[in-house]
Amino acid sequence: MQLNLSNIEYAYPAAVEPALSGVTATFPKGWTGIVGDNGGGKTTLCLVACGLLRPDAGAVAPPLVSLYCAQDASVQPANIEDFAFAYDSAAVRLRRDLAIGDDWAHRYSTLSGGQQKRLQVACALWAVPDVLAVDEPTNHVDAATRRSISAALSRFGGIGLLVSHDRELLDELCSQCLFVADGAATMRPGGYSQASSQAALERSSAIRARDVACRERDRVKREAQRRREEASRADGKRSLRGVGKRDSDARDRRNLAIVTGKDGQAGRLSSRMEGRLQSADARLSALRVEKRYDANVWLDAAPSRRKVIYRADPMDLSLGEVVLRVPMLHIGNTDHIGLVGDNGTGKTTLVKAIVAGLPENTRALYIPQEPDEQQRRTALATLRDLSDVRRGRVLSTIAQLNSDPDRVLEGDEVSPGEMRKLMLALGILESPELVVMDEPTNHLDLGSTEALERLLSAYPGALLLVSHDAALVQAATDITWMIRKEEGCYSVTIG
Repeated sequence: MQLNLSNIEYAYPAAVEPALSGVTATFPKGWTGIVGDNGGGKTTLCLVACGLLRPDAGAVAPPLVSLYCAQDASVQPANIEDFAFAYDSAAVRLRRDLAIGDDWAHRYSTLSGGQQKRLQVACALWAVPDVLAVDEPTNHVDAATRRSISAALSRFGGIGLLVSHDRELLDELCSQCLFVADGAATMRPGGYSQASSQAALERSSAIRARDVACRERDRVKREAQRRREEASRADGKRSLRGVGKRDSDARDRRNLAIVTGKDGQAGRLSSRMEGRLQSADARLSALRVEKRYDANVWLDAAPSRRKVIYRADPMDLSLGEVVLRVPMLHIGNTDHIGLVGDNGTGKTTLVKAIVAGLPENTRALYIPQEPDEQQRRTALATLRDLSDVRRGRVLSTIAQLNSDPDRVLEGDEVSPGEMRKLMLALGILESPELVVMDEPTNHLDLGSTEALERLLSAYPGALLLVSHDAALVQAATDITWMIRKEEGCYSVTIG
């Protein structure tokens, strides 16, 4: 059994460029990684493969039972009620292996992002489809949960499409990776590490080819200019102007050159060089040139004049049946704080309490773990209403975060990763004193995560960062708030 995509074309109604263009790929049993930059078409490809989007051209065959496990953790699985009341061996094992509570299905909206993601994955695997597309299954989850999800996915026996920025997960599960970029797709063997090494070699070869093409184009251009000058001089010599009426020898030599064709040789050589120059230009333009953006993102940002932006006395926050005990906290005007802890320990609850408790005059930028539909629409509307100068600055920031800014302008279909970048870029315009980001690397590709790390590390104001990405927390923060489980409660410790 295998799934075949043949010459797939798909364009969203408001988009200038197609999301997928001429994509052909074969997916056998086992897991295939779907990788690439945010907005490159990974999710669109999965939706087409699962029959949730009808392609404008091309074919998906054969017809198989397919299921798409959504990227957004807040999307409740369609079969959640059936799973909740199922006690067959598969359902019992999934609940045990993924540590899913018996009541979770009945209070989905109250679960943490990581808990929702585990329940999403469990419901998808329990359905046992022929084709399962799982979109960013390790978003929101801690290290232990990630290992449980990887083990559960490894037991799937059908055709699996895995969209992920988790390099370790891709290496563990995948036998091949489909690289999706600008609507096109290239299949490479192996997990992400092997496949990306091959991609890097191909890119190095393309860069060398471009350098050779540049040098050849410049050489041909110089030669063409020389030929044009020779042809111009030869054209002048063909004229009898300046030759005396009685200088019969000069007139005879000029007429002989015209008769023998020697006088037009320079012009013909110049025409041929013009053709070679056009060919050299065409070869060079066919080689993709990657853009670089070096503007200063934090140009207008500065630490708050207040030395302490936030201060709170000890408090208890309710997490349902347990409480989160919070000591006295404060955030200095240049503090970079990492808030870490396992799923369900109250990180997002604490962040919301801090944001709600900020003084009214605080210029704070808060990007939640999962922006809702209204927040997404507001961000897009705000972008469209900006002046050309401010819009250009927003798009420049998006470019520095490893996304094509043109895609953000095309319409209302913006990927979750690009939406986070847009919200951050819009917030930067207001010169915030405090940036609060809850799991910012969810939905981000590897290149974007590295770009975000550089951006947050350079931020001159106060930062409160919630993340399971240990490398990001280490690079961008210097203070750690750790939530640990204690007897009958959770508590925050400061390190």
